[in-house]
Amino acid sequence: MEIEVFTLDAFTNLPFKGNPAAVCPLVHELTDDLYQKIAAEMNLSETAFIIKLNPSDDFTTGSRFRLRWFTPTTEVNLCGHATLATAAVLCQYKKNINPMLVFETRSGDLAVVRQGEGYVMDFPLNPPTQVEDANEFRDIIQAAVGNLPVQEVYLHSNTKKLVIRLDDSCDRSALTGLKIDPVALQNSDKTGRVKGIAVTMKGSPDCQPGYDFYSRYFAPWFGIPEDPATGSAHTVLGSYWAKKLGKKKLLAYQCSNRGGELELEVRDDGRINIAGQTVTIMKGTIIL
Repeated sequence: MEIEVFTLDAFTNLPFKGNPAAVCPLVHELTDDLYQKIAAEMNLSETAFIIKLNPSDDFTTGSRFRLRWFTPTTEVNLCGHATLATAAVLCQYKKNINPMLVFETRSGDLAVVRQGEGYVMDFPLNPPTQVEDANEFRDIIQAAVGNLPVQEVYLHSNTKKLVIRLDDSCDRSALTGLKIDPVALQNSDKTGRVKGIAVTMKGSPDCQPGYDFYSRYFAPWFGIPEDPATGSAHTVLGSYWAKKLGKKKLLAYQCSNRGGELELEVRDDGRINIAGQTVTIMKGTIIL
């Protein structure tokens, strides 16, 4: 059996920046065990599998597909950068003719449209709730940011994403300079309430290109010590910062070593548009 595979860097227009994802367009379904083994072999934060809903469909004319995402260790419910990469593979390499693609996923239907040089994804908005007593998460906050001053802490219970906002007195270098031990971070939460940490801070909207906020994202619970540019985390961060800044259109920068830029628009219908670009790094064949 041969399986096509593409590797794309997402949320960037430069190679070796943004977040790399592997994308496998499948002629037929595989077993869950095989999906997981392929994802472990690719060893990227996510590998996406595009599955035709009907045998008569093809990747050029079809507009609806099933989409699943696997980290090296487990399947996940939502992934932004690998969805962006999937849309790019269908449009650029499968020459898909549709103005909109819809993916059936664990998080419901996700629509993607082309826009200029990139793509816009229609994702669920996940508003977090403020943690009134940050001591609830004292150990995990200490493992994440050490002794840096924290302004406030929010949690989105369903996605188990904890948002730690650094105090506005912090310089961006405090965020970029964070060195986190993924094992210590994973072991710091015994409650099971947290499966991802977004450390964030106010941006520099007056300096070009005018980022509204910065972040880094850590998810060792899913085998991802640090995710370079994370669409799913911005379903939470976008909601948080839209309320704090009083604006619906936001430009975000994820301050990992690779970096990633995300354009966000919080909508009135409880959804969020997440836009970005991709760069193809590799095309190949998995031989089994």
